[in-house]
Amino acid sequence: MDPVRNADSSNGAGKPRISIEEFSSIEVKIGLVRSAERVPDTDKLLKLLVDFNEEAGPRQIISGIASYVSEPAMLVGRQLAFATNLEPRTIRGLESNGMLFAVGSGETFAFLTPDREVPPGTSAH
Repeated sequence: MDPVRNADSSNGAGKPRISIEEFSSIEVKIGLVRSAERVPDTDKLLKLLVDFNEEAGPRQIISGIASYVSEPAMLVGRQLAFATNLEPRTIRGLESNGMLFAVGSGETFAFLTPDREVPPGTSAH
């Protein structure tokens, strides 16, 4: 058994520990939400268009947060944290090009946001 990935799940999340090299392969950037709308015929999904200041323009990101957002329009103009180097994934026929970071559930649900405004596309480190 790999000692770095041993069965000790006392790291809090119950997931195996990863190396710093594995962690550093995740690209986390701040994106500016340009639009947000419910995905028809779903209870959980929102379609976000997110600006990362990329030449190709905003990215479409599908996120299962609809039950935590009473009005999708409240997300427009907000800066949120996203994983941006994931392989694209098709969800309900819509391509998603990133993953939103959030914490908690129910009453403890919260978005991860910078404590002050930063340029879209700013990388976490």
